[in-house]
Amino acid sequence: MESQFVEEKSRNILLLTCILIAVFVVPTSISGTAIALPAINAELHSQTAELQWVVNAFNLTFASFTLAWGGIADVFGGKRSFISGAGLYFIASLLSWNATNIYILDAARALAGIGGAAIFSCGSAILIQTFNGIQRTRAFALFGTTAGLGITLGPTLSGWLLDVAGWRDIFIVHAIALLIVLMLAFSIPAALKKTEKLALDIVGILLFILTLFLLMSSITQGAERGWNDSFTLSLLGSGLIFLLLFVAVEKRSPNPMVNFTLLTNHYFLSMILIPVVASFSFVTLLTWFPTWLISIKSLSPFDSGLVMLALTSPVLILPIIAAKLVTRGIRAELLLVTSLVLFVGGLLLLWTFNQGNISIAQILISLLLVGAGMGLSAGLVDGVALSVVSSHEVGRAAGILNTFRLGSEAIAVAIYGSLMSIGIFRSLDEKYVPEGISAHQYLADVVSGNAFSSSSMSHTSWLEKVYTNAFSDTLLVLLVISLILSIAIMWMMRKKNV
Repeated sequence: MESQFVEEKSRNILLLTCILIAVFVVPTSISGTAIALPAINAELHSQTAELQWVVNAFNLTFASFTLAWGGIADVFGGKRSFISGAGLYFIASLLSWNATNIYILDAARALAGIGGAAIFSCGSAILIQTFNGIQRTRAFALFGTTAGLGITLGPTLSGWLLDVAGWRDIFIVHAIALLIVLMLAFSIPAALKKTEKLALDIVGILLFILTLFLLMSSITQGAERGWNDSFTLSLLGSGLIFLLLFVAVEKRSPNPMVNFTLLTNHYFLSMILIPVVASFSFVTLLTWFPTWLISIKSLSPFDSGLVMLALTSPVLILPIIAAKLVTRGIRAELLLVTSLVLFVGGLLLLWTFNQGNISIAQILISLLLVGAGMGLSAGLVDGVALSVVSSHEVGRAAGILNTFRLGSEAIAVAIYGSLMSIGIFRSLDEKYVPEGISAHQYLADVVSGNAFSSSSMSHTSWLEKVYTNAFSDTLLVLLVISLILSIAIMWMMRKKNV
């Protein structure tokens, strides 16, 4: 009996180790890949839109397939689904490491997003299946802490790898980690019996993927080809048509991916919009700000990653503090409103400081405020949102919450890159474009930060002014969006039982 207990305990430790390694890799990839964009652009000489898809492709497929993998796991079992996702991520990391052009890298990043979605969706399902009671609570606490560590350390680890090796080594490290995951996957218990019927909204999932892809494509192409361009407008129009079709199909589906009737609950709607504010403040800075630090402050990738700890470290600490405050009687709504103030306040400070010669200290203060907003809300918003819907709608409510969260992250990151490209392109002076390089290629070099290292002193001064102005305009747009959403959220919070 005792030997059986020891064997089961050892197997559970291996299982938890397997899942946690995978869970660490995914957010590390999300927060750490963008810091490599200057190096990627320097080697692969990509255009602006193609370069942005190194980030956008992962966000698109991760957002699109997170809900899908939950249904797939119900049908084929958590073990098979998790191993499939880890295998896809492993292959994608090898492809990224060996990419000979930007298109292969973009495709590999899209494949990695599919695998990452499986790791998160199926990993949590396996934990629910394996653990009970206090063990389940501890397992999910480790799950959340590990994800937070991945977000926190992603820019720093990637920056260090860039300094000591190269951008390709970031992906080979991911591949090695996923290979270990696949070797440990034998410890995952056999899948439960398959469901008799495919309870999966396949049409809704496909429409959602297509809608998000078309909208993100229109955003990136709008920056490169112009918003009056017929191709850009066709992408945007098609995206909006498919969005309307997606809504119509979901309203008639017996098992919808998104239950839009839940949006009539104003309080629930206010809760699911808080992650949208986080997308336009925290996630955009997490993804793109390291490039700004490398370009304007001339920091090394590793030093840039260290600065980013001001943004990411609160995500590791504050969720625990927020939970303790709630248990001691502090209203969750008060903490969530505080998080909105921190999001907007951090962006406002960063925009204000950027009007002059912004210092590292000012940057750190601004990033800490935005990171604190994320830390306070990340641990609360899901629980509060799901507490105001009926028990039989919790699953669908969680689905729509994740759809808003992940979909807005993908769109917000694409908008940031597009706004930066538009701002830089409008100020681009052809006399500064080096001979033998097209204006669009040079734009990609500037957006990625790669143009700064090879410019003369006078040229660099002009580049810094152009880049800073574009960043300021982009920040202002993000600030206005975050402020309008925050005001709407606080107004809807008053409608708790409506």
